[in-house]
Amino acid sequence: MKLELNGAPARSEDLAGAFGYGHFTAMQVRDGKVRGLDVHLNRLVTSTRRMFAGELDTEAVRGYVRQAVQGAGALSVRVVIFSRAMDWSDPGAPAAPDVLVRTGPPQEHELTPLRLRSVRYERVLPEVKHVGTFGLVHHRREAKMAGYDDALFIDYQGRVSEASIWNVGFLDGGTVVWPQAPVLDGISQQLVRRGLERNGIPQETREVRPAELPGFDAMFLTNSESIGWPVASVDGVVLPFAPETGRILTEAYESNPWDEI
Repeated sequence: MKLELNGAPARSEDLAGAFGYGHFTAMQVRDGKVRGLDVHLNRLVTSTRRMFAGELDTEAVRGYVRQAVQGAGALSVRVVIFSRAMDWSDPGAPAAPDVLVRTGPPQEHELTPLRLRSVRYERVLPEVKHVGTFGLVHHRREAKMAGYDDALFIDYQGRVSEASIWNVGFLDGGTVVWPQAPVLDGISQQLVRRGLERNGIPQETREVRPAELPGFDAMFLTNSESIGWPVASVDGVVLPFAPETGRILTEAYESNPWDEI
């Protein structure tokens, strides 16, 4: 694993604020390219304004990432934005952002269908991919200790929202359905949506209740590492999974070109 802060090797004393208050984006990089670079950069810019009342130099970010991935073919990359300049006595004051780039091995998975356990939970500031992941890890851990693979979140209005580190989607006939609830608009989800529209596949966003799940043709999870991971069951209730789901989602995602960082 490599850690670089603002383009230089990161020192432990520089990282005290990196994991308490900040936001990030995660990507799979291949030969210096990533799908949806514009969406990643837009996420970082928008969240920096929201959390630090400041502007982010996206050309500098691209340069830092290019440097970190140079010479490597396949990597997982995380770009974390935090601020050593933040005044903790006045957290509303604008603060200059720092850029931490972490690289690691690429993620590849065999998409074995997952068994989820539902839990009533809503993330703080769900529209931001922030570093406050205690609730996500806690509920995922609790689900695994109970014999499941992961947790499915149900919001306080009783609607399906998202999973611990995933967006959730469904196939209903020929239509892809996204749940209407407070969720993170994931990068992979956004790219799948773009591809579905490009490929002429209908999609809609609407409220989904747990009792409706067996009525769908398929339920799937999506994040930066996996597109269309099938869900086998929720709370022990076995769900159908249409074989064409993976193909539809993969074709949609892969219709987005690789962008040079």
